[in-house]
Formats: sequence, structure tokens, C-alpha cells
Amino acid sequence: MRALSGISLEIPRGAHVAIVGESGSGKTTLMHVLGGLDRPTSGSVFVDGVDVGNASRAELKRLRATRIGFIFQGFNLIASLDALENVMLPARYAGVAHRRARERARQLLAEVGLPDRMHHCPAQLSGGQQQRVAIARALVNEPALLLADEPTGELDRHTSETVLDLLQRIQRADGHTLVVVTHSEAVWKRAQRIIRIADGALIA
Repeated sequence: MRALSGISLEIPRGAHVAIVGESGSGKTTLMHVLGGLDRPTSGSVFVDGVDVGNASRAELKRLRATRIGFIFQGFNLIASLDALENVMLPARYAGVAHRRARERARQLLAEVGLPDRMHHCPAQLSGGQQQRVAIARALVNEPALLLADEPTGELDRHTSETVLDLLQRIQRADGHTLVVVTHSEAVWKRAQRIIRIADGALIA
């Protein structure tokens, strides 16, 4: 059985889209293909003008570093680094000078409401604070595309609403294309467009 089959879609620049489906439906695989983490076995996937399926490893690395921001359910912060260092990391990988990366990270942490938590490690932060650090990290290289995989899956309802408000505000203000993978109505009802997937195929 194929993880994805016969999917054809176009997501306009600046759109807020939710990919919705039950566990095992293929929605996370679709996000991984869009983000260049998995290669399609057939067909084409273009992200910001780059053919992800046929790009070299170097091209994919550059695309993920500079044009795509990832936000994960489990936060994926590095435990030994503080919030500022975690946010700086993708910028440093992309070759941004240390001073510029630090300034950008500080600016983003203030924007997500954590100016007083910059030197706290993940274990010293609440779940909602960790997710806000993860959002700042995803934004540090000013990506065209933001991919969020169940971004509120490990948060309580109140904290989830706060994080969703933040994501929506940033997406609208800065014009990012935001693609959220979710099975939560509270998350997908905020999107401008809903793409439903089941058994690896689009159903609506």
C-alpha cells in the first residue's frame, strides 16, 4: 500500500492551510514530502520554485535551511541549549553570522512573548513556552513556508489557543504560507482552506 497516491494540489503563497486526517491517513507523510524530508517515488513537488523530488542533497539542505520552517508536536528543542541558542541554531546552520543570528533570535523571542526566558533551558520552560521557542526557531531564517505538525498536540486547551493565536498573527503579519497537519477541529477551523486526506488520498 502506498503512503500517498494520486495527490494533486496547489497551495498559494501566503495561504493558511490545514491538512486533516485520522492517524495513519498519510497527512504527516505529505508534510514530510512538502518539506523535503521524504522524496516522492513519482510525480513532482515544487516548493518556492524548487523541485523537491529532483533536488540534490545540497539543494534540499539549503531549501530546508532557508525557505522552510518546521514546527513539531514534540518541540524538538535541544536540552543542553537555552532558548536563545535553540532559536539561533538554524541561522547558524544557514551560515548567518553569530551576531546577526543572535539579534534575530532575541527579536523573535521577544515577539513570541519570551523576552525574560531567553537563557532558560527547555526543562525550565512550560510546554507552551517550549512551543513558542520552537515557533521562533522556525521563523529565524524568514522562511516562505511554515510546516506545523500537530503544533498543539501536547498542550492543554488554554495554552493551545494562545499558541494558535500567535501562529495566526505571525502568518497574517508576515505573509508566510502556513500548512498545519492536524486532526484537531480547534486547529483546522482557523485555516482558510482545509484539505482532507484518508488512506493516502485526497477526499475533500
